[in-house]
Amino acid sequence: MSRKIEHAKPSIELIKKNLKILSLTVLLIVFSLLFLIVKSLYAILGFLPVQSVVIILATVAALVVADLYVAGLISKKAIKKIEEYSDKLNNLLFTTRDIREIVYGDVLLDKIIESSLKITDAEAGSILLIEGNSFVFKTVKGIESEKLPSFSIPKSSGIAGWVLENGKAARVNDAYRDSRFDPSVDNLTGYKTKSVLCAPLKLSTGIIGVLELLNKRKGAFSYEDEDLISYFADQAAISIARAQFYEDQKNFEIHLTDILLFAIENLTPGKHGHSMRVAKYVHIIAKAINMPEDEKRRLHRASLFHDIGFIKMKDVSSKDDYKAHCQIAYEMLHPINFYADIAPIILHHHERYDGKGYPSGLQGENIPLESRIIAIAEAFDTMVSSDSYRYTEGMVNVEEIPFTDRFHSAIEELKINAGTQFDSKLIEIFVSTIDELSLEGA
Repeated sequence: MSRKIEHAKPSIELIKKNLKILSLTVLLIVFSLLFLIVKSLYAILGFLPVQSVVIILATVAALVVADLYVAGLISKKAIKKIEEYSDKLNNLLFTTRDIREIVYGDVLLDKIIESSLKITDAEAGSILLIEGNSFVFKTVKGIESEKLPSFSIPKSSGIAGWVLENGKAARVNDAYRDSRFDPSVDNLTGYKTKSVLCAPLKLSTGIIGVLELLNKRKGAFSYEDEDLISYFADQAAISIARAQFYEDQKNFEIHLTDILLFAIENLTPGKHGHSMRVAKYVHIIAKAINMPEDEKRRLHRASLFHDIGFIKMKDVSSKDDYKAHCQIAYEMLHPINFYADIAPIILHHHERYDGKGYPSGLQGENIPLESRIIAIAEAFDTMVSSDSYRYTEGMVNVEEIPFTDRFHSAIEELKINAGTQFDSKLIEIFVSTIDELSLEGA
């Protein structure tokens, strides 16, 4: 089917060309016959009354004109129909391309149903996905009812059940006379179903649901509608499966992140809330420098896991032991495709701008931008937070120092170390955008 759709446009152009050739051929044949008739009449012209000759010629001329008119009319009608179908195919291809780029489930389902209504000129429609032994209404358009979204019906029910069982589309143009139709949803919503076009959302592994369209606005659902929507349903099923996989990945990432953060905070003294606060501070800088969204997301993930190396360390009593956490984190994350992109950022987040940092002694802009940002955010949190590393001034515990004093002291410390420990441009951005009032109590 997809091969048929992909090559439809050149095929349609060929059909149009052939129709024009056919029209010219018919015209040539008609004029040839007319010539033969006139020639034959000329041979017997002397034996027929003038009136009879006129009648014969007029009849032949009328038939020729009528024939040409009908042939032209049929040809124009066929070409118009082909052009309309070609436009629908083009729209379908563009729509298919668009839905492939959507990864958010709710947005995707809305786009699929809206496009389906447009393709078939249907009044209403819904997407029902299989969950266990039921069909669940995931999105509904054109039926004014708050009861349907998340409403479920047995997956053997109605026309949708027949489509699931048989694995092919169903086209019904008088719903209440079809034995497969189940009026229970109409009874629930008050909507009156007249015609139905239902196509399976089919993958190579099986059917995941159905796309159901109701009440074509003009006339009845045609074979053409069924053909187009069956193709679109196949493409929609692939996009739905991709979106579900993406959402499963995000769900996995969220829960795994929570587990790892819990481990970091509970296995490492003084780390409670540290990673989340660092993530908040890096966001301030990322937003101020207009960092692209995909880079912001990567930076956010790196900031959450920047201290993950500590969970594999039994002892951090010495300075050398402490420094090892960057390399350990890199070795933990780099082999995992899911985290490989943030591993270099974490590896270098303790480099110094003057090249005296670790583990690689990188200098200036050779240090990844994200690592330079995390270095500032982590140092700032170290100096202002009572829940992060222990900070002392003489013999005074950090918890006894007012937050305002800690905040301004940290800002001054960052300024002093700008250009040596930290990127001076990023320090300037950070200190000019950080808001003391919004951080107090963090």
